[in-house]
Amino acid sequence: MAQQILPLSESWRRIDAWLATHAASDFALLNPPAPRDDIRQAERILGTPLPGDLVESLQCHDGVSAWATFLPEQSPLTVSGIVDRWQTCMDIAAENDGLTRRPWDDEPWWHPLWVPWAESADGGAQVIDRRPGLDTGRIGWAGHSGGGDFTDSWPDLASLLHTVAHALHEGGDVRGLHPYLTAQDRLWWDENGCEELNGQPLRAAPIGLRRPSTSTQCRNRSAWDAVAL
Repeated sequence: MAQQILPLSESWRRIDAWLATHAASDFALLNPPAPRDDIRQAERILGTPLPGDLVESLQCHDGVSAWATFLPEQSPLTVSGIVDRWQTCMDIAAENDGLTRRPWDDEPWWHPLWVPWAESADGGAQVIDRRPGLDTGRIGWAGHSGGGDFTDSWPDLASLLHTVAHALHEGGDVRGLHPYLTAQDRLWWDENGCEELNGQPLRAAPIGLRRPSTSTQCRNRSAWDAVAL
């Protein structure tokens, strides 16, 4: 039986609750909801309505105030960031024939109906594909050296955030990436069995909203001290 995808706002509520409990520094990076007028202005500039699930996401949080790692590979953009990224990619594509698919690429470098909603650590844009067809709404990557990449794309934004919320509250992974907490209690996603990040220890993120017991925290602290030594 196919898993029922939660409404996007409910997935954000669950992610918010987990971050507020276990990763307060990450939770503090989430912006308040985007004003409706800002969303309408963005739609006028892009020349198309924003995807419905993106609007729902922006009405939960207008992106983040600083680049964050509490999602597996993407840091959500603000409404102004969406517009700036779209305009920049349109300008670059127009100057470099980037709107035309080349024979060796499945996709053009950029398309006017790709709506950037987040960015990666290396500056790539995660986009929602607004082109008509069976795949409309899917999520892929664009803005790198090659054409847009929709390999193993998410079917929509709601599915991505649902999977993140499920991993935090019920356990599991997001396409092979598991949740960890850094020594600074920041959420990080990595492969199973990862023990450190940039020389600093990682610990498996708690599942659900129950805080680890004091004894567990002490054992974790001892493990960190041993790694540091």
